[in-house]
Amino acid sequence: MRTQIAIDVSATARTVFDLARDISRWPVLLPHYRKVTIHSREGGHVDATMSAVRPLWKGGIPVHWRSKQWSDDSDPDDLRLRFTHTAGATRGMDVTWYIRPTSTGSQVTIEHDFHRSLPLLGDDLFPRVVDRLFVRPIAGRTLATFKRLAEAS
Repeated sequence: MRTQIAIDVSATARTVFDLARDISRWPVLLPHYRKVTIHSREGGHVDATMSAVRPLWKGGIPVHWRSKQWSDDSDPDDLRLRFTHTAGATRGMDVTWYIRPTSTGSQVTIEHDFHRSLPLLGDDLFPRVVDRLFVRPIAGRTLATFKRLAEAS
């Protein structure tokens, strides 16, 4: 299952990219991220455990996953942040942030590609539930916060 969420930002693509690329700062920048534990940095790749809260009513549901993250700024018209989830309920999810210049700033699109088959439930149910109940709410809040931060820079 492949899904996308996007936002327009009135700031340069480079501003957004530089703000978002250092995941060790996410708990400081993003109120719904509780902790990012860096396990290793090797050849531009970061292995980290990430903890966030999925907002829900007055509280939230804590979520955790481990991922490899790296960035690619070789094309200034298509800056990318990449994540491969290596542990947790979203193990196997590939995430790509596309940060592209527009005439009014930039557009940030996060694409999630997640396939997980569960016995008796099939191929689609679990990825759909994860996307609707966790991925979209967290990614949406992440994008909105980075938009606010980039536009205030």
